[in-house]
Amino acid sequence: MEGKEDNSLGGVKEIARRANVSLGTVDRVINNRAGVAVKTRNRVNAIIEELNYQPNVLARRLALTSRGTLRVAVLLPDISEETEYWKAPLEGINKADLEIRQYGVQVEHYFFDQNVQSVFAEQVNRIMANAPDGVLITPTFEKESIALMKFCKKKKIPCVLMNSDIPDQHRLCYIGPELFDSGYLSGQLVHYCLKEGQKAMIVNIAREIENNVAILRKEDGFLAYFREKLSQDQLVHLNMTDTGYASVAARLTALLEAHQQIGIIYVTNSRVALVAQWLESIGRKDIVLIGYDYLDKNLDYLKRGVIDFLLCEKPQEQGYRGVMSLFQYLIFSTTVQEDYLIPIDIVTSANYRYYRN
Repeated sequence: MEGKEDNSLGGVKEIARRANVSLGTVDRVINNRAGVAVKTRNRVNAIIEELNYQPNVLARRLALTSRGTLRVAVLLPDISEETEYWKAPLEGINKADLEIRQYGVQVEHYFFDQNVQSVFAEQVNRIMANAPDGVLITPTFEKESIALMKFCKKKKIPCVLMNSDIPDQHRLCYIGPELFDSGYLSGQLVHYCLKEGQKAMIVNIAREIENNVAILRKEDGFLAYFREKLSQDQLVHLNMTDTGYASVAARLTALLEAHQQIGIIYVTNSRVALVAQWLESIGRKDIVLIGYDYLDKNLDYLKRGVIDFLLCEKPQEQGYRGVMSLFQYLIFSTTVQEDYLIPIDIVTSANYRYYRN
C-alpha cells in the first residue's frame, strides 16, 4: 500500500501527515520560503528524502491538489457496427482512466459521427468552451482539428493527436502510425503479389472522403509507391461515399467487368469486410484482398482466405498511451516523446492468433 501512496497525489498529504503539519507548511518547505521553524523544516525534508520525492514534482502536485480535479477531454468517433474500429482505442482510454482516477484526473468523452463534419465541429466548440486541462483527439477533419490545436496553443493546454497526424501544427505529441508509410507499405505488398498483366484497385469507402485525413494520407503513400516502382496505368480507383453493401457491390461488379485484369484490391480502411463479402458472393477468392484492422468481421474473412492481409496499428495501445502521455505531462511534468510511432503490423491467417491490439 505504501508504494501506491508514494505514486499518488496523496503523497503530498502523506508528508504533511507524517510531519504533523499543514499542506501550506509542506509547500513553504518545498519552495524554500520563510515562515517555517528550523526543526519543522528539517523534519519535513527528512520525510521527503525518506519517501524519495523530487521537490519539483511535489510542488506541482501541491498546486494541482489545490486546484481540484484535472479534466482531460477525449474527442473520439461514436462506436457502431459501421465504426467498430473505435471500440479498441476507447478500451485503451478507459483502461488509462481507471489507472489515473486516484490522481484526481477525470476523462471527459466527446463523441462524434465520423461521417458528419458538422458534428465534429460542434464537439470541438464544446471542448473549447469547457477549456479542459488536456486534450486527446483523433483529427478526422483537418480544418476543425487545426482550430482546436490553435486554441490549445493559445491557452497553453497540452494537445495529443492519435491515429492520424496533422503535420506542422503545434501539439504535445502524436501517437499512431505514419499513415503515408502505411499506404506505401501497402503498395509494396501489392507489388509483391501483382502478376504480369494484372491491375490493382484502390478502394476508399467512407461517407466523407475529401476531408478524411487518414484515408488521404494512406492513399498518398500508396500512389507514391506506384509512381516510383510501377505505373499508375496499372491502377483502378474507386471512391464510395455510399457505404451500404448493395451500392458497394454494384460499383465493384461494374469495375471488374470493365477491368477484368484486376488481380488485387487494396481497401484503405476497416471496411474491407464489405469487399470481402462481395468477393465471396461472386466466388473470386483468386483476387488478393488487402485492408485494415483487427475486427471480428475482418478476422472471419481472413480465416476463410477471402482477406489475405490485414494491416493493424494497435488502436488500443494508441488510446491508452494518449491519455497516459497527458497524465505524465500534467502531473509529473514529464518530457513527452513528440512522435510515438506505432508499428504497422501485417496480419495473415497464419499469425492472427498471436496479435494483440
